[in-house]
Amino acid sequence: MSAASAKRVPVSLITGFLGAGKTTLMRHILQNVRGHRVAIVVQADGAIGSDTDFLQKCGMEGCCGEEIIELPNGCLCCTVREDFLPILEALLDLEHPPEHVVIETSGLALPRSLLKAFGSPTVRNRVTVDGVITVLDAFAVASGRFGDRPAKESRATVAAKASHHDDPVVAIFEDQLSAADLIVLNKTDLLDAAGIDTVEKAIRQVAPPAARILRASEGKVDPAILLGVGADAKADPGAYSAFSEGDGHVFAHDDFERFVIKVPEQSSVEGFLTLLQAVARKYDVLRTKGYAAVQGQSKRLAVQGVGTRFRHEFDRSLAAGADRMGRIVMIGQKGLKEAVLRAALVDAG
Repeated sequence: MSAASAKRVPVSLITGFLGAGKTTLMRHILQNVRGHRVAIVVQADGAIGSDTDFLQKCGMEGCCGEEIIELPNGCLCCTVREDFLPILEALLDLEHPPEHVVIETSGLALPRSLLKAFGSPTVRNRVTVDGVITVLDAFAVASGRFGDRPAKESRATVAAKASHHDDPVVAIFEDQLSAADLIVLNKTDLLDAAGIDTVEKAIRQVAPPAARILRASEGKVDPAILLGVGADAKADPGAYSAFSEGDGHVFAHDDFERFVIKVPEQSSVEGFLTLLQAVARKYDVLRTKGYAAVQGQSKRLAVQGVGTRFRHEFDRSLAAGADRMGRIVMIGQKGLKEAVLRAALVDAG
């Protein structure tokens, strides 16, 4: 790497489909960096991102506003809507700028288009793209979420489909994977050794030959590895300005639907989770996230779902007398109907 680029601030782009575990990975970075001033930027597009009122992205106190927040450990954190370039410029203009910037993209982002921003005249001589880190849900890949067949079958068909954008889910998967310098194969605890090996072989048919694959559970990867990718081919951000407009849109807005549905207080945790799973299965909901109040509980129930797989926890207290209506975000492909989901969640609840 040249002396000029060595003075630049390295930037890592973390991408991955809805529910892959990007936020968990970002939280792990923030909680485990030692002695380094790292800036975390979470990109949450207004049309498809989460509502920061009830979904905190990084999980650290104070990190949920559209401004730069300095955390107790010396790191910086912020969320942005759509364009992360202005916040990147603001970070670089600080009296004490970060030593490394990590940007988490939306789950529906196409990283090849996002990388064009680094060719902007305002930042191209001030940053170097350390690498693109793609987070994959190993179980989802094995189950055929990103193709019409399980991972044990040929992936050539999947890549061909993606290139023609016949299936928007497959198209995004292919774009995120083909741009990767480092692949974090997350949620490997849900598969046996043979299943993981099969998934890795499938990934290799789409990923760049030089991309490294790391197996992980709960996003637990050494930050020193994540922040030291050093993809020399990306040292000059100006190269990205040559990308054609045909490389795709930043977000696949037209191919997906996203709804925020208010749900009443639930009678039980088990009943609500069973309902969410049934709705996700029947209407092919890709991603579910949000919270609900449960009778007899003073804390709200936070839920996260990928397809029909759900996790839950009681995460924060509800003030006495506060509104006990919940909020659930559901994301699916074009054609998903808000009225249908609302009827299924509210009437059935």
